[in-house]
Amino acid sequence: MQKRMGEAVARVARKVNDTVENKTDSLDLANCKLMAFPVGIYKAMRSVTEGIHRISLANNELKSITSRFVTTFSQLRELNLAGNYLHRLPEEITSLLHLRAIDLSRNRFRRFPEPLATVPCLETIDLEENEIAEVPTEKLASMASLRSLNLRDNPVGPEVRLLVRPLVPFDLLLSPEEPVREA
Repeated sequence: MQKRMGEAVARVARKVNDTVENKTDSLDLANCKLMAFPVGIYKAMRSVTEGIHRISLANNELKSITSRFVTTFSQLRELNLAGNYLHRLPEEITSLLHLRAIDLSRNRFRRFPEPLATVPCLETIDLEENEIAEVPTEKLASMASLRSLNLRDNPVGPEVRLLVRPLVPFDLLLSPEEPVREA
């Protein structure tokens, strides 16, 4: 067990070092069994955080994202948090003025993460396979940059299905309605 943990830590350290040394614009910590974003990474990456535009933390075991994470990586354009245990986002997500795409599929959201509705450049929101039943339709309709909202495999209410063009200027992806079975 400790050997596997050590290997996981070493893998994360290698990925962070590659990003810092090569001054790439992305950090890929997908599939690293992270339960939280490692605090040591903030210090290790402080010289390059402004240049990070893409982060993947997909398929980890994250239960939350901190406000420090959001404010540290303020230049993000793409954030992949798919396949975690998230059920809310920090309010500071609204400060990501350059964020264009966020993948929150396969998490534990029960409600649409409303802070996303005020992120100005957001074009794509993926919330597939969550537990979302309620969606703030008026707020979504006023998102000028939104091009695609994926709500497949969520128990959304019938009012969301009524969100059709020209009311919303984006693609709304929903699962097919289940046919009503007669007894």
